[in-house]
Amino acid sequence: MNRIILQLFAVGFCFAVGQALQCYKCKLGFWNLCITTKDTCDEGEHCFSGVGTAASFMNITMKGCLAEADCNSTKEVNFPSSSSNTTVYTMTKTCCNTDLCNAAPGLPGASGLSLTFATITALLVAKVLV
Repeated sequence: MNRIILQLFAVGFCFAVGQALQCYKCKLGFWNLCITTKDTCDEGEHCFSGVGTAASFMNITMKGCLAEADCNSTKEVNFPSSSSNTTVYTMTKTCCNTDLCNAAPGLPGASGLSLTFATITALLVAKVLV
């Protein structure tokens, strides 16, 4: 009897873990470069993609989990907040609620064909130089 209860508990635990939302996470990226990892959101959080501008010319990005109440909003951020000389950036965070819906960016301007061409060219140049 104890074995059956333990098995039911294990199956229930697997379903509970399986319900957690998976998102890409990037603390801060510049232009299209954002190094991402996978993150599991807590209860009441959604995935978000944040796009902003710093100093009126530099594009910044963020990704991760965000409380549902903070979704789909634009905020102005002061950094560092304790200094009188602050840099202000504006960030718009847009949310979604399916696994990995805040897609991780690929390499900017890189396609399979261009990477193949670059590899072949590098090998040919190396062979000529050696």
